[in-house]
Amino acid sequence: MGAGAPRGGAGGGRGPGPGGLRASLAGLTTRGRSFLAAGTAAALCAYVLGQGELLRVGLLLAALPLVCVLALHRTRHRVAGSRRLTPVRVPAGAEARVQLRMDNTSRMPTGLLMLQDRVPYVLGPRPRFVLDRVEPGGRREVSYRVRSDLRGRYPLGPLQLRLTDPFGLVELTRSFGTYDLLTVVPRTEELAPVRLTGETSGYGDGSHRALALAGDDDVIPRGYRRGDDLRRVHWRSTARYGELMVRREEQPQRSRATVLLDTRAVAFEGAGPDSAFEWAVSAAASTLVHLLERGFAVRLLNDTGTSVPGEGGGFSSGGSESAEATGLVMDTLAVVGHSDGAGLSRAYDALGSGGAYGGGAGAGGDGLLVAFFGDLDDAQTEMAAKMRGRSGAAVAFVLDPDLWAGRPGSQAEERLHRLRETGWTALAVPPGAAFGDLWRQAGSAPLGAETSGGWS
Repeated sequence: MGAGAPRGGAGGGRGPGPGGLRASLAGLTTRGRSFLAAGTAAALCAYVLGQGELLRVGLLLAALPLVCVLALHRTRHRVAGSRRLTPVRVPAGAEARVQLRMDNTSRMPTGLLMLQDRVPYVLGPRPRFVLDRVEPGGRREVSYRVRSDLRGRYPLGPLQLRLTDPFGLVELTRSFGTYDLLTVVPRTEELAPVRLTGETSGYGDGSHRALALAGDDDVIPRGYRRGDDLRRVHWRSTARYGELMVRREEQPQRSRATVLLDTRAVAFEGAGPDSAFEWAVSAAASTLVHLLERGFAVRLLNDTGTSVPGEGGGFSSGGSESAEATGLVMDTLAVVGHSDGAGLSRAYDALGSGGAYGGGAGAGGDGLLVAFFGDLDDAQTEMAAKMRGRSGAAVAFVLDPDLWAGRPGSQAEERLHRLRETGWTALAVPPGAAFGDLWRQAGSAPLGAETSGGWS
């Protein structure tokens, strides 16, 4: 929410700043300019023809718009405006409500005010409101709604206030200095819970432990902290280090997952809400939200090797901070676009850089891998096949451009067969497919090869 007085003097009490009279003259409307031109022409004709009555009419016509300019120029209104956007983050196709408030903070009433808010064209028509006389200390509130089928980050504002005279001869526009950002995130689907073999069971019964406290020889102590239970003091380590040492608490291992989004421009065709790339972005968002809700520590990775979040080995901390992680990845997906890359090698390198955060599930170091690929040639298919060795379980959704364009001769099935041979659970995505159905299908699909982890 932003608030403030209009710039340029409409809310300052002293009228426009230096050069403001010239700006006021520039605010003459078509009607005002016509009056001024007609008055000037009538005065010249009256002078040439010697008609005194016509001269008085001409002077009146020419003087009226100039008087209105001077009156608006010296108007001493103080007006404060604010905007409230609810919510600030919406899915594509959903509406957000914008509430505008105008406060007359001066000691004199205002005249007729026209309020206008600047919005990008994709959010709908520019909202305009006419506010009648606002009493001293009075307030007026209006609202409008915006929506967009295209994800992105859109500025709202600045708020503009138009001052007019009763005759409509002059119109001055003053802008407030603040604006707000509306973030339109991808649509998400609620996904059914699918049992992933090879994953860490996370918190709860049967979860693996980061530290095994089998005996004194296996203890990894740490320094005493205020509030630690004295019954956990490890006296042998205390004697060795000369300070109080306590047994480190058992830490449940958190399952990890990487969602890989292929953003290569050469891998996708078409644009717009129904394009293959937008489908992949929406599906990746649904997957990330679903995994975070299940307690996974996740990261979003693209073909350039960039991961979100960028700290903690690239993985979110999950748990109580999952809402913050969800907001971060959704804000990222709201503005993600195509990359200029031609291959997946940097994503392959990034898959092995997850470190030891949480101890990864399965045979690989990065736990579960869910990938959304565009077009895969032979080289990129082999690169994707190599990624399987760096994950505990791997699922690929392949959006072949030939399939989406309805062209014959697609080699998508050959690429899928190669991925399945290396242990991927790979599915082709037809145009307009419901991701929730594909998710359930992937969860029940048999593994393409014997591996230590997969989907059951």
